[in-house]
Amino acid sequence: MEKNEIRKKIKAMRSMLLESERIAAAEEVFAQLEKSAAFIMANHILMYHSLPDELSTHGFLAKWSDKKHFYLPRVNGVNLDILPYDETRLELGAFHIEEPTGNNTINPDDIELIVVPAVAYDRKGNRLGRGKGFYDRLLKTTKATKIGIGYEFQMLDEIPVEQHDVKMDIVITQNTCIVINKYDK
Repeated sequence: MEKNEIRKKIKAMRSMLLESERIAAAEEVFAQLEKSAAFIMANHILMYHSLPDELSTHGFLAKWSDKKHFYLPRVNGVNLDILPYDETRLELGAFHIEEPTGNNTINPDDIELIVVPAVAYDRKGNRLGRGKGFYDRLLKTTKATKIGIGYEFQMLDEIPVEQHDVKMDIVITQNTCIVINKYDK
């Protein structure tokens, strides 16, 4: 299946989810993430501020923001800047995503773990994003552990891969946790 076909199919499936299913899936995925060695050992974590059709990160950010140092991406041209997460300093940015404000960007090398959104993943750790390449450009610049999260129906047997695509180290859905790359953090 072509990338755009996958995007349309997943978008349709996300639109059919009940709110109770969204909440239950997020709770299960983040419970698994909390138990992972990568999360337990990381202090500096790049998250994302979820869109309505994505697995919600809002409750997880609120739960852990006083225990871990969270960061969010902000679109800057064709790249992503990384800024500290502060719920009181978010504004609607590019693509109608809430982004952090300010000038206190940090170096991607300071991040130990990146929780990555996607349209779909496959069992080899490949990721299909929304098609702009923001995350792939960022992920190529860091040695941080990369964990993809999503709904179970976002886990496919195989997705098309291009040379610039960056694999995940771990993929977590409400029913699956696949460790693709061994890491020692």
